[in-house]
Amino acid sequence: MKTNLKIIEKVKVPTGEIYIGEYEGGMVEFLSIADYGKERNVKADFLGLTNRINGVENGNPMPLSEKWVITTSTQYGCSMKCSFCDVPKVGHGRNISTNGMVEQVLSAVKEHPEVKYTKRLNHHFARMGEPTFNPGVLKSALILFGYFRALGWNYHPVVSTMMPRTNINSYEFVKNWIDAKNSIFNGEAGLQLSINSTDEKQRKFLFGGEEDNMERIAKIMRSVTDNKPCKGRKITLNFAITDKTIIDAKQLSVWFPPSIFMVKITPIHETKEASINGLKTTRGYSEYSPYIDHEENLKQVGFDVIVFVPSEEEDESRITCGNAILSKGFKK
Repeated sequence: MKTNLKIIEKVKVPTGEIYIGEYEGGMVEFLSIADYGKERNVKADFLGLTNRINGVENGNPMPLSEKWVITTSTQYGCSMKCSFCDVPKVGHGRNISTNGMVEQVLSAVKEHPEVKYTKRLNHHFARMGEPTFNPGVLKSALILFGYFRALGWNYHPVVSTMMPRTNINSYEFVKNWIDAKNSIFNGEAGLQLSINSTDEKQRKFLFGGEEDNMERIAKIMRSVTDNKPCKGRKITLNFAITDKTIIDAKQLSVWFPPSIFMVKITPIHETKEASINGLKTTRGYSEYSPYIDHEENLKQVGFDVIVFVPSEEEDESRITCGNAILSKGFKK
């Protein structure tokens, strides 16, 4: 499939590349990386992964033919005001076209002609922008699903959203995504809700007042799921924790039934904005201790819990969420 996106810069990182491209008169950012494998960077008791992650050693990632992760942008910049994210520094969020989103993935694949097949292609709509504002996200995923299915590849798209309060189309977007997950994608699609705290005051600081409140998010999710589990993996409630994160596990289980939702815990990524705002997970990249209490409390109320820890090198190379090379002040 022909692409018109022009890659103007390629930044090598320990597990792959970050690309800066030009398309539709705007600058877009996306990345292509290999994964270290869940045995090295994930603790999830319900999956039989019970080792506590005391730091992830850099080096020897899985070959792209086993698992390939491509993270793309849905907007040029972002209009949200998250206190841990550098992307708003790029500028106001303007939607990238359906073709522009498709071409980011195809351009990343084109950069690795040596890979003729991969067992799993994880496509995350999570580099720049709030995806629920862009109605072309689902259409682009469906186009790519058809394209990679013809190649025999297992294409797994994932949307990550903070459920902004100003988006009057949040319900429609999430409903359409879940409907497609259950039918067209046959469970091979993911939805992650960035929650980060159950305390509304803390959430207001973290999301800059752009977040919807927990009760309304829960109401939307109950409505779109009809209180029934989705096909495939459960809907993920994501918590990028800091030293001060508040998680009321019992209340969370009331809002989001553990039969339908699971919880993912990560350290807060060390972006420039997070540093400015004093947000950090002390020893989060070297010791498991910051995660123990949260994990145990959530498991006790019935949640499946994934603790995902990147390597320090991955965070330093700015491939983790909240980063953007296009943000002001970046120096290679």
